[in-house]
Amino acid sequence: MNRRLLGRMAAVFGVALWLGLPLSAQAADEAPDDLMRRLSDEVLETLRSDKTLRSGNISYVISMVDKIVMPNVNFRRMTAAAVGPAWRQASAAQQQRLQDEFKNLLVRTYAGALSQVKDQTVTVKPLRAAAQDKDVLVRTEVRGRGDPVQLDYRLEKTPGVGAGWKIYNLNVMGVWLVETYRSQFSEQINKSANVQKGIDELIAALAARNQSNASQD
Repeated sequence: MNRRLLGRMAAVFGVALWLGLPLSAQAADEAPDDLMRRLSDEVLETLRSDKTLRSGNISYVISMVDKIVMPNVNFRRMTAAAVGPAWRQASAAQQQRLQDEFKNLLVRTYAGALSQVKDQTVTVKPLRAAAQDKDVLVRTEVRGRGDPVQLDYRLEKTPGVGAGWKIYNLNVMGVWLVETYRSQFSEQINKSANVQKGIDELIAALAARNQSNASQD
C-alpha cells in the first residue's frame, strides 16, 4: 500500500472519528442513515470552521473526543472486538487500560489528518435494513479531490439511558478498523503462553507506542 493511499485512508479515518459528534440532539426515532447524513454534514462544517481542531492539536482533540465523540460510540464493544477472545479473560482493570490506550492510539494516529479536511462532502447510500433491525450497515461515500472513498459504518441500537444508534466499527476503502487492529493485538498477546501476561504486554506496547507518538507531537 503506497504512502499516498495510506494518507487518504488516514484522512478519512480522521473524519470518521468525528462523525459521532452530537451537534444537535439525536431523536429517539431517527433512522441510522438519517443520523449519519445529518452528522456528516454538521461535522464537516465544524471541521472547516474550527481552526484549533483542524490544526491537529492533540490535547484539544483528546478533550473534544472525550466530551462529544465517545457518547456516540460503543467504544467498549469496539475495543473488545479488537482485542478478540482474550478480552473475556482480561480483568476489569485490564479492560479499562486497554480502552484508554486504544482510544489514545486512535486519536493520536488520526488527529493530524483533520487538517486535510477542506472541500469533502459525504453521500449516504440507501439503507438496506428492516425497520426492526438493531444492527445495521450504513454505507457512505466521501467525495473531494480525486476518486470517491468508501466509508461504511456498523451501528447498533442501544436501549436504556442514552438509547440510540452507536457506532462500533468502520470501514475505509474495504479495510475494517477493528479487524485491522485485531490481527496486531492478537499477535502481541500470543507472544506469551499466559493470556494475562500477554494482555499486560499488549497494554505496555500500546502505552509505549502512545508515549513515542506523544514525543513527536
